[in-house]
Amino acid sequence: MSAQPLPNAFPAANDADAQETREWLDALAALISAEGRERAHFMLEQLLEEARQHGIDKPFSATTGYVNTIEPEDEERSPGNLELEGRLRAYMRWNAMAMVVKANRIDSADGSELGGHISSFQSLAHMLAAGFNHFWHADDTDAGGIHGGDLLYLQGHSAPGMYARAFMEGRLTEDQLLHFRQEVGGKGLSSYPHPKLMPDFWQFPTVSMGLGPIMAIYQARFLKYLHARGIADTSRRKVWVFCGDGEMDEPESLGAIGLAARERLDNLIFVINCNLQRLDGPVRGNGKIIQELEGEFRGSGWNVIKLLWGSNWDALLARDRTGALRKIMMDTLDGDYQAFKANDGAFVRKNFFGRDPRALELVSKMSDDDIWALRRGGHDANKVYAAFHRANSHVGQPTVLLVKTVKGYGMGKAGEGKNTAHQTKKLSDDDIRYMRDRFNIPIPDSELPKIPFYRPADDTPEMKYLHERRKSLGGYLPSRRQRSSESFTVPSLETFKAVLEPTAEGREISTTQAYVRFLTQLLRDQALGPRVVPILVDEARTFGMEGLFRQIGIYNPEGQKYTPVDKDQVMYYREDKAGQILQEGINEAGGMSSWIAAATSYSTNNRIMLPFYIYYSMFGFQRFGDLAWAAGDMQARGFILGGTSGRTTLNGEGLQHEDGHSHVLAGTIPNCVTYDPTFAHEVGVILHHGLKRMVEKQDNVFFYVTLLNENYAMPGLKPGTEEQIIKGMYLLAEGQAGKKRGAPRVNLLGSGSILRESLAAKDLLEADWGVAANVWSCPSFNELTREGQDCERWNLLHPTETPRVPYVAQQLGPHAGPVVASTDYIRNYAEQIRAFVPKGRSYRVLGTDGFGRSDFRYRLREHFEVNRHYIAVAALKALADDGTLPAAKVAEAIEKYGIDPDKVNPLHA
Repeated sequence: MSAQPLPNAFPAANDADAQETREWLDALAALISAEGRERAHFMLEQLLEEARQHGIDKPFSATTGYVNTIEPEDEERSPGNLELEGRLRAYMRWNAMAMVVKANRIDSADGSELGGHISSFQSLAHMLAAGFNHFWHADDTDAGGIHGGDLLYLQGHSAPGMYARAFMEGRLTEDQLLHFRQEVGGKGLSSYPHPKLMPDFWQFPTVSMGLGPIMAIYQARFLKYLHARGIADTSRRKVWVFCGDGEMDEPESLGAIGLAARERLDNLIFVINCNLQRLDGPVRGNGKIIQELEGEFRGSGWNVIKLLWGSNWDALLARDRTGALRKIMMDTLDGDYQAFKANDGAFVRKNFFGRDPRALELVSKMSDDDIWALRRGGHDANKVYAAFHRANSHVGQPTVLLVKTVKGYGMGKAGEGKNTAHQTKKLSDDDIRYMRDRFNIPIPDSELPKIPFYRPADDTPEMKYLHERRKSLGGYLPSRRQRSSESFTVPSLETFKAVLEPTAEGREISTTQAYVRFLTQLLRDQALGPRVVPILVDEARTFGMEGLFRQIGIYNPEGQKYTPVDKDQVMYYREDKAGQILQEGINEAGGMSSWIAAATSYSTNNRIMLPFYIYYSMFGFQRFGDLAWAAGDMQARGFILGGTSGRTTLNGEGLQHEDGHSHVLAGTIPNCVTYDPTFAHEVGVILHHGLKRMVEKQDNVFFYVTLLNENYAMPGLKPGTEEQIIKGMYLLAEGQAGKKRGAPRVNLLGSGSILRESLAAKDLLEADWGVAANVWSCPSFNELTREGQDCERWNLLHPTETPRVPYVAQQLGPHAGPVVASTDYIRNYAEQIRAFVPKGRSYRVLGTDGFGRSDFRYRLREHFEVNRHYIAVAALKALADDGTLPAAKVAEAIEKYGIDPDKVNPLHA
């Protein structure tokens, strides 16, 4: 097709020499016609560079015209049978609708409804069909193949369409479809993609908006990382990500697109379903979201492909020699585009083409029905295939496809293009009949009230085609591997004796240093060492991990092209194409996304990896809590380490930086195992136990371990306490009776930094008041709570059997006296075990409720009332309340330790 003269982009009033302008434009058109667009692009770049050299402030736009990126003559034609594919799409549309509508016609005993979504899949059906029929390869390595499988991050609201497809493929039964969103009995289908609930089907939970895009970007980068390090051949694999244009308003959706371009992730393809609608209304009613997204992605360095118009627009655009139609397309607002699809052809003729007589003339010979049949690009099978083919073969950049669709396509008056489309889950009999007729579903009127599912016989051409396409692509998707076929043996605990033994005389270390020693030793293991993935968010030196820079290198696909400023130092900053460390910069969400990719590698890559992600604890669960919950859903396995934990440990950082609640947040995730160790040997035992569970047993858990930056002497592991450490509680120091027999006794519980205050309080109680105090290290109040609640539940359901005794009660039972628990976290953390303290014992909890602030540690602990003096007073008060000591002793202690009884409660300070 010859190039047409280009319309003048500037008003004639601003043109000093219109004839010269026309000559330049004609010259460009002639160049395109004679030598092609690539040559024209090169010449324009040369002209722009020359202009820059002369100081010309050139106009810049990151957007292109509101037309398809791929010209009709450049489109790769689909090799598929479009007729059969159309029939299959129709059946899947019907079954997806039927599933949701049937679920919402169930009469519930309590009047509740199940919900569900119809309109999202209706707008996506052509795109998903193209992918499943022609592009998305399954993992065939278990069958001797060489393709590790493409990874699909699918729009969560389109789940009914995925189920409808799996039903057609015979992977799901009709009974399962009838139990959509009815999972309690164990045979239902989850509302959205949930690997936890459908462990052999869904790979990634994506319905928490914005998390899919950021997780997918780091997943694509992790595939490159595995390949660069020689752990797995991922060269054939792609990561396909489906998002809605409304979803792109979530900060996480766009937050990492710069990384994707910077690292040239050409294994990454975003497909943004631009139906121009959010959940309640237009995405950009007064603007153009596709143009906005094009600018964002193109400006970040992505390859952008726009698919806006279907094939039946091609002839109109070819005749648009004046550019009138293109101008209308560009000038029309998204809110108006939505209105067009909510009306009819006559409305479109008048309100769209009627904006310019020249455009109106283009459709003068078309009927209103012809105009109404003009499709958006996302509903044209050939156009979608061409766009997918271009994206799939692009090299050197990530690609984003901006595909224009109609929300609720095919639903007619019930939801097509309507603001209510997202909430539409109940259809009238007339609406159902309309969809039956629109998509030519072979169901008679007599059966319509039942809204039956439809699946052709296995020997029909459609069904044969369906299975043949997936067979040619290695198998069925989505599909998830539950266990890796790999197996490893974790080194013995003795291997890590450097952190298990007492520190030498006069030697002090922190638990963070203990972690680094453990990690360094693990890296030396010939089998597991290469599988360790240290993940940092720009705080390596804070945590004493800079020694790993030179030892194992920082992953950078470009290597290190510069000479680092510290090259003359032993621990210089070394980047390497095969580096092992993932250094994410100041980016907690990115670090967590990298961790998730590594922590689920056993499933996505059949490679067991050991991610260790360390960061300031306050910037952890508070920052990426939704990602941590998604990790639980994905059955992630790995270690998350909250450094400088506790509200009084990171003493100089102030209100927003001091952590007093991360363990409470972490404890809400059922498969997150949490510990707050005080001593190096506890760190060693806990990390080793985690390795055994996650690597050898392949348990679907992940560990959150908090670490401290305080240095002090380490007592070393007391043999026989290993299991007690893991359960969450062991006797660290037994109280001495003193000179008097029958001296009062108390039990002091603690964890993390405040356990050492409990040890100091023990000395005060014995020296100043003759009270014998047992000190218990409780590395996990969360684990103690879960075990106690398990016991309570068992006892409730087995009333005639011998009751089970919670571990807390087992431990404290033989040791008389009230119990005082103190931690560097809010009171709720230790309050959880109150129900499991032996009956008749008083239980007091000290914690750091309130906002953090900066000061010396000893002042902060006094401020939050968790230091040794407050612990001692709390113990004396408990003894006084029990009648063991006179209340006057408590008052005497308050005075002796200089405590101000009228001090403001730190919660309110």
